Amino acid sequence: MNDSTPVKINGTIDRFIFHNQENGYAVCIVTVDKQQSITAAGILPATAAGQEVELIGSWIMHKKFGRQFAISQCIQKIPSSLLGLKKYLGSGLIKGIGKSYAEKLVDHFGEKIITIIESHPERLQEVAGIGSKRASVITQSFIENKEVSHIMIFLQGYGISPAYAAKIYKQYRTRTIDVLKENPYRLADEVWGIGFKLADEIAQKLGFKKDTPKRISAGIIYALQVYAQSGHIYCTKNDLILKSAQLLELETEHLEESLNDLINQEKIKHIFFEEKDYYALMAHYHAERSVAQKLLDLLQYPTAIPFDTNRIYAALLAKNTYDIALHEEQQKGIMNVFNHKVTVITGGPGTGKTTLIRKLLSILEAEKITYKLAAPTGRAAKRISEQTGKFATTIHRLLEIDPQTFTFVYNESNTLKLQVLIVDESSMIDIFLANALLKALPLNATIIFLGDIDQLPSVGPGNFLADCLASTAISRVKLTHIFRQAQDSLITLNAHRIITGQAPIKYSKQARNDFIFIHEENPENLFNQVIQCYKTHLKEHNIAQQNSALLTPMNRGVAGNFTLNHSLQAFLNGSENASIAHGNTIFKVADKVMQIRNNYEKMVFNGDCGTIEEIDHEQETLKVGFQDKVVIYDFDELHELILAYSMTIHKSQGSEYDAVIIPIFMQHYMLLARNLIYTAITRAKKLCIIIGQPKAVHCALSQVRVVQRVTFLTHYLNKTL
Repeated sequence: MNDSTPVKINGTIDRFIFHNQENGYAVCIVTVDKQQSITAAGILPATAAGQEVELIGSWIMHKKFGRQFAISQCIQKIPSSLLGLKKYLGSGLIKGIGKSYAEKLVDHFGEKIITIIESHPERLQEVAGIGSKRASVITQSFIENKEVSHIMIFLQGYGISPAYAAKIYKQYRTRTIDVLKENPYRLADEVWGIGFKLADEIAQKLGFKKDTPKRISAGIIYALQVYAQSGHIYCTKNDLILKSAQLLELETEHLEESLNDLINQEKIKHIFFEEKDYYALMAHYHAERSVAQKLLDLLQYPTAIPFDTNRIYAALLAKNTYDIALHEEQQKGIMNVFNHKVTVITGGPGTGKTTLIRKLLSILEAEKITYKLAAPTGRAAKRISEQTGKFATTIHRLLEIDPQTFTFVYNESNTLKLQVLIVDESSMIDIFLANALLKALPLNATIIFLGDIDQLPSVGPGNFLADCLASTAISRVKLTHIFRQAQDSLITLNAHRIITGQAPIKYSKQARNDFIFIHEENPENLFNQVIQCYKTHLKEHNIAQQNSALLTPMNRGVAGNFTLNHSLQAFLNGSENASIAHGNTIFKVADKVMQIRNNYEKMVFNGDCGTIEEIDHEQETLKVGFQDKVVIYDFDELHELILAYSMTIHKSQGSEYDAVIIPIFMQHYMLLARNLIYTAITRAKKLCIIIGQPKAVHCALSQVRVVQRVTFLTHYLNKTL
């Protein structure tokens, strides 16, 4: 039977049985006196073996593990015994000190070691092997842990996990508690990973009332952010008021005043258009207006290159000139480039976009015109570089990051040095990236956006490519002719069938056998089917497993990304490599991982994939090798990484693999649509395998699900708004 009476216990943490670094939950053995040990479980902030603690909690009877002490609060103390100091310092909690240096330091300084670290860090160099750099790391880590511990103790009473406390501390440092008491809703805007709901929980536990203006303003902004997550720039007033009221659990009349205050503070933009009130976050509004204005300015400004279009067109028609023969649609695309400052060229697989680019580049080089090739992601840049044989870079790297300010080096004040810019996979560009890119473009330059309008739209807000195509101001060419060599591929034929709602074909005498459908009704059997694909179909097509990708519609469920990643990790990297647990994931050396947010400090971006090369428990760091660099993460930054043995179809955009395996089941129903499956299939170069239920495929074919994003870029370009 459980006894809920609060109990206070003083002891020393002997060892951890379990410790989740993401949420701070731990099960440990605590020595209460020399003869007695107990099992304790609960949230233990920044604690280590050897640490003396005061635990407040109650005794419970665990169904499986018996009698335990359930911790409700933990107050840390610095160990007083030499053995305790060695355990504490050697636990890995303090960077720069492992078990070996812990022994040496305590043997040399005895009980004074903590005072030495805090007040006389230069003396640490008296111990052999410790130089000024390591001494500095040790001291800084000790001080930070002490501060974090103080903050975590404060936050424990408000239900905040140590993982979130570490993020909050990293943002505000010694100001953390003052910031939280003054306005905890700042967390939602200023700390990545902490949204409005968590900030609201903290605020209410700190005593903030439900109808406080700070809460209402934060709720309205959060409601707009939720709309932006679906790609919208604007939200109607009725929708915004309704969603905000539901979120805040308040009557709608409470919101009008705060909404007007946000407009007056220029945090929200109000637009009245076609008899409706629309609202946008100010940053979104400015980005879209800026994109429209720059495109219009480009169109009005004289070109830097006096093209002889008649000569270029004659050369296009002449056989063997510039090396490549073009279809008339491709010729039109190239001539549009030389007749217009801004051109959009779209087309599906097999319609000759790559051939068009190669031809265009050969003309530019023959005409001695300076150009650059770019794409939204590293994988997309690598792909276009391989296809053209020319150097291509990501848009972020093209614009360069100032490490001091984390802003782009190339901008409206310092434009790129080029005459022509070619941007591939433009369907992936959101409004913010479009704005940054166009700001850095000189007004006399020519820009070409290439992409496949039938693919999924950008993950970020805006509808850049589609809005440009819908505008009468922008020159556009759509490639529709499928070349004979492309018709030899079932991948290409089925991609075009799927986007028009037709069922894929499994066999054709005229086409290569590069498309396979495996009928599987039970999602529980998916993993075994995937393994069988590796062992048979990939081998038959001479494709290495590392050149394949498993692309799934969603993250959750037995056929979702999370489950598949953990299963594939166990199968493909089952070795005893060094590892670190983070949340529900165990990262291991040799794991494939993906960055899931833009990190301008480290110059790695959302969607970048790499391999874990090293895990250093003493320094609490993890090293990842990416395509063009090695990046070091602190353990408290591991929330930026996920396993990448499997990935969502959204995350695969811009990539190309020799083989792709796509599970499609009815449990994916909410996301099943033509353009989702189309995007997945068009990632495959040599082999595409769909595993799943025919009913789910039929469901996807019947769903267009093209969400009409609420954006005004087309109206701004057409000058109708």
